[in-house]
Order: sequence, then structure tokens, then C-alpha cells
Amino acid sequence: MAAIDFTNTGAGLVLGNAAPTKQALSTNYIDFTSAGTAGWAQQYLPDLYEAEVERYGDRTIGGFLQATGSEMPMSSDQIIWTEQGRLHLSYSGLDVAAPDGSNEQVISSSNNNIDAHAIRTGQTVVVKAGSTISKAYVTDASAANTIKVKTYGADIATVTDDSASLFVYGSEFDKGTTGMTGAVTPQHISLTNKPIILKDKYEISGSDASQIGWVEVTGESGQTGYLWYIKAEGDTRSRFEDYMEMALVEAEKKTNSDLTEAEGTEGFFAAIEARGHVAENFVDGDAADDLADFDTILKRLDKEGAIEENMLFLNRATSLGIDDMLAAMNSYGAGGTSYGVFNNSEDMALNLGFSGFRRGSYDFYKTDWKYLNDASTRGLVGGVDGVLVPAGTSTVYDQILGKNLRRPFLHVRYRASEADDRRMKTWVTGSVGGASTSDLDAMEVHYLTERCLVVQGANNFMIFK
Repeated sequence: MAAIDFTNTGAGLVLGNAAPTKQALSTNYIDFTSAGTAGWAQQYLPDLYEAEVERYGDRTIGGFLQATGSEMPMSSDQIIWTEQGRLHLSYSGLDVAAPDGSNEQVISSSNNNIDAHAIRTGQTVVVKAGSTISKAYVTDASAANTIKVKTYGADIATVTDDSASLFVYGSEFDKGTTGMTGAVTPQHISLTNKPIILKDKYEISGSDASQIGWVEVTGESGQTGYLWYIKAEGDTRSRFEDYMEMALVEAEKKTNSDLTEAEGTEGFFAAIEARGHVAENFVDGDAADDLADFDTILKRLDKEGAIEENMLFLNRATSLGIDDMLAAMNSYGAGGTSYGVFNNSEDMALNLGFSGFRRGSYDFYKTDWKYLNDASTRGLVGGVDGVLVPAGTSTVYDQILGKNLRRPFLHVRYRASEADDRRMKTWVTGSVGGASTSDLDAMEVHYLTERCLVVQGANNFMIFK
């Protein structure tokens, strides 16, 4: 099938469109001598459409964080939380030496993967070396970077390329012996993030604020009228509200020492790439291959938290690819599908833009993420095809509050106290529009927020590229 070519993208400023910066542009004025507007210089009244055409529909892209988490206040410059490590002991990237005269084998690692291990003498381990799996008894675990074992059966295959792995499955002691030597201390995983301050401002002079236009404007917030500044101020607010979400999705912590003007914060994508899973080339258009890839994702989820219900926020191509995969399986829709995360209501899930399906022991709820499709955001540059977000909550120890809390895996923290609430501040200065704070013949509308994103249990998240 031939590819479709688009020769006109429909881009560019339209006549009378508000510019993103405060400057005089030819697009802000009507040229009565041009062919397109010459009718205004004639004695005949043209047929005028007063209402502005909303050719891009709802231009806002926010709502992702509202759908996946919650917002909570904070009163510090830093958020610190602790996450659980794995319960059981396992090690990979190991070498296995050949048996000595007493059939004892040494397990070590050239990459220090077993340094400061928690294995103890008397424990039993399962060792995979090459294609064979062996059961062994730990005869000596006193060294910090090696252990000595004897197998219950055949010798463990010799490995010198750091490809062996093991896990502890129990212990064994003779009658009348002393107890286990040493103890295992839980691994302490402490994570942190800090808020950033976002600001914006809209300004208009007193003269322009009172100037009536001939175009009836509308805004995403519902404001209408013939005063152009109503639209411009509304657009500024809507754009800032989107920035409040976009900044937390895209932000990164500073690693460039030459950047002294900002510190950054860990955003959603950065957290998944650092502590979660990155899946590339997920959907290629072949339903059988895509299903096999999806099953690989399930196996990866099995190795992590195995959270049953997950939400998929996808761009158009990936969403359609999954639709094709499910259609080929003939299992799309309500048949065999659970809607537990939506109070088991199919209508609620569909009203929120989600469609669900089940594979293995997992339920998935799929929806399009406008941010990945919009031509003025991630849809312009690409690089991200979608994300997998676990539903539900996690239990963490909040070191500021000093107690365990259950919170959504993904949630926003904003600065607030009895003195100041910085979730979303807006105020007006100047001497126009009811404000009388200075002798400036203008109205200045200020916007400010201070917030950060907390991604807990990032090992259960996945980003598709």
C-alpha cells in the first residue's frame, strides 16, 4: 500500500492570532489594502462570522496526573521516602570454580556482584551455571566476596564469564548443633526528590484592555466576549496549567555542572528510565509478533511487583497496534474483561476513555494520551510511544512524618502551609481590571506553583519507545 503524503500541515499563525510573546506582528492587524481584507474598505457590509473558529478543538493536554494519582501538600524543600528491597537473597553475574580435592567449589564474581553478600554457612542455594541447574550446600560463607559450596548431586559446571546466578532457598543443620551464625539486615533503599517553582505572567495595558474587537473569542476555561485580552489571559492560564503537568512529566535532575541557574527535578519519564523498565520496538504491526512481545512484558511484570491491574497511556500508532493485536486474538472488549479498577463498571471505564482486556493474570486498561499525539508537544518530537502505570497504592515510610503511609504509586506534592498555599497561585497587580496595587497603567496577572512528582515503586512502571 502506498504511503500517504501531506503537502500542507495547516501550521502557522492565523489572522489576528495572539502571539506567544509580547511584540507587534503583522498577523495582529488587518491590512485594508490587501486582497483578502479589501472588502472592509468598501461601502458594502461583508457577511461576518463573529465567532472564532476552534480549529484545534480542546487545545489543553492536561489530565494525565489527575487520572493516575493525587495531589498532597508538603512543607519542605525535599521529599524523602524509603522503598522495600526484595525479600529473598539472589545474586547474578557470578563465576564458579572447578571442584577442589574435597569437591568443594568457590563461587565469586570479577564484577564484585557478590561483595558484602548476606549468604550464611549452612544455607542451601540453587545455582544456574550454563544450561544446568544444581542444588548446593554452603560450607563456608565467612569471606565477604566469595562462598564455598558442595553440591547435593553432580558438580556445578565451571563458569568464568560472570554468567552464573544463584538464590537461597533454605538451610540444613545436623542434630544437636548450634544455630545459624549471623543475621540478614534488610536493604535500605532511600529515594528523594525536590520541588521546582514554575511561573508565568500575562500583561495588558489599560487602553488595550478596554478596546472592543470584532471577533467573539472563546477560551478553554469558558470565557467569551469581544475583548481580545480575555482570550489572551485565558490562554495564558490554560497554557500554565498544562505546564504544571508537562514539567513533572519531562523534568530531569541536573547533571551538567555548567548549569548554575536551575537544579531540575526528577520527572515521570526520567524516573522510569532510571528505576523502571524501558521497552523498545513494542508494536511492529505483526499481530503474532506483538502478542509475543506483550507476553515478554508480562514476564517482566512477574519478576517485579506482579500488580494485577495496570493502565496503558499510548500514542496513536501504539494504541492502534494493540487494537489490531487484540482483534487478531478475537478477545477484545467485555468478553473475558474485568473492570475492577473502575468499580467493575464497563460504562465507567468507557466514559473515562479506557478500554480493557485481560492477558494471563493481568488486567490492562488502555487509553490514548493526548500529550503524545499533540503536534505542539510530544507528538512533534516523538521518542515516547506510551507508558504502563500500575493501579493501586504502595506502602512507604515517610521520613518527614515518621510513619508508614499508603499512597498512589504516582502522585504530586505541592508546597503549602498555613501561611501560603503554592499549589496554584494567581494574583493581579497594576491599576487595571480592578487591581490598584501600583501606578502602572496595565493589568499584570501572575501565576505560580511549586511542586514535584513522586514515583514510588518505579520498578512496576514501563515506558515504550
